[in-house]
Amino acid sequence: MLKRSYPSFRSALAAHDVVRLAGAHHALSGVLAQEAGFQAVWSSSLEVSASRCLPDASILSMTEYLEAAANIQKALDIPVVADVDTGYGGNYNVAHMVHEFEGAGITAVCMEDKLFPKMNSFATGDQTLLDTAAFASKIQTAKAVQSSEDFFLIARTEALISGAGVEEAVNRCNAYADAGADAVLIHSKARTKDEVVSFLDRWDNRVPVVIVPTTYPDWHIDEVRAAGVSVVIYANHGMRAALSAMRDTYRAIYEAGSTSSLESEIASVWDIFDLQRMADWQKLDA
Repeated sequence: MLKRSYPSFRSALAAHDVVRLAGAHHALSGVLAQEAGFQAVWSSSLEVSASRCLPDASILSMTEYLEAAANIQKALDIPVVADVDTGYGGNYNVAHMVHEFEGAGITAVCMEDKLFPKMNSFATGDQTLLDTAAFASKIQTAKAVQSSEDFFLIARTEALISGAGVEEAVNRCNAYADAGADAVLIHSKARTKDEVVSFLDRWDNRVPVVIVPTTYPDWHIDEVRAAGVSVVIYANHGMRAALSAMRDTYRAIYEAGSTSSLESEIASVWDIFDLQRMADWQKLDA
């Protein structure tokens, strides 16, 4: 099939007051997110790892995460933002990461300021932060080696995750903006939005702010917009929904002994064909 064109994440950000992303781990989930109206897709390291039944703990290689993000992007007309964890190592690794992800058509990545190897933010385990200056150096490296002005780097601070507090988060994000980050992501696992709001009250809007409201899900998009947030990532809801649906479906089939009671509730094979663009492919052989 002919290569499909897609806009850069930077252009999506310029076109919308708030860009909404849905998490995905393969092309099919990315297409469903696009179909629902999302302006971009988050290639989630949690989802990509979970799809292999592995922890989100820097176990998979950069190449494996890159392949997942690139396969999603090839199927979409909207940009993919790749979750690249800590950049897969030191400054050399970051430079290689930028080169490879740019080469695969990924126009935005998000890199976090924890030590490599990292542990998922919601898991028990070490959440130690990298020194601020060392992470700022990673950002400078990434921006120095990018080949296109479209390339967009989101610097994610885990200061709230590690318990370092709002003031440390603000100080780190200022340092990251100084180092050239195009946006900052403030991450929290609090059950309310209060920590994030406190950060926003102290932020001077020098670069856009990204949030991931996984643990404070009641913050409506209109309130998010009014608070000055530019990007919202619904990072893992698609996989969580699919997990519940597949578990219930498999159990129901096994217990009922047939699929007849489910057929009206699940997608048809023809729905799958449509998502695969089967008719377009068949025209090539007509």
